Amino acid sequence: MLVIINVSTGSKETGIFAGIAIGGLVFLEALVCGPITGASMNPIRSIAPAVVSGNITHLWIYPTATIIGALLGIIVYKIINNKPIFSRFNTK
Repeated sequence: MLVIINVSTGSKETGIFAGIAIGGLVFLEALVCGPITGASMNPIRSIAPAVVSGNITHLWIYPTATIIGALLGIIVYKIINNKPIFSRFNTK
């Protein structure tokens, strides 16, 4: 999420480099993290087989981790770029 926000906002959003950055990150995550954890980056790809097979013991982690990861990515992006985290509620 952090890479997607960084390359898709501001003046950096033009050009082919945004696609290369996102695609490169997906490739590295699949290459390194996939074999280590055995999980997929697409929650539905893991949820559907679990539901069909009836093995739903650890199913809660996919929607929970997706939402928490996205929220943490936004917070880290705003901290790195010196933007207010809750800009909607700031009085400035």
